[in-house]
Amino acid sequence: MALPTPEQLRALIAAGLECTQLDVQGDGQHFFATIVSPAFAGQSRLARHRLVYAALGERMRAEIHALSMRTLAPGEPLPD
Repeated sequence: MALPTPEQLRALIAAGLECTQLDVQGDGQHFFATIVSPAFAGQSRLARHRLVYAALGERMRAEIHALSMRTLAPGEPLPD
């Protein structure tokens, strides 16, 4: 089974979640994503992560070893 690419993860997240900004970096096993979505407004960090996991579906369990996320609603500042 081929390792997932950052582009594949980006496409899956974008297909399942409205994003105004989406950046995914990684090496096929470990990924880091910065996701800005209106769906995150008023949501806890855990709820935001669950929305991303839902967009990734079974791939999150089967193919993606580690995913770190920075999840923001539009207008929230990017942390340093």
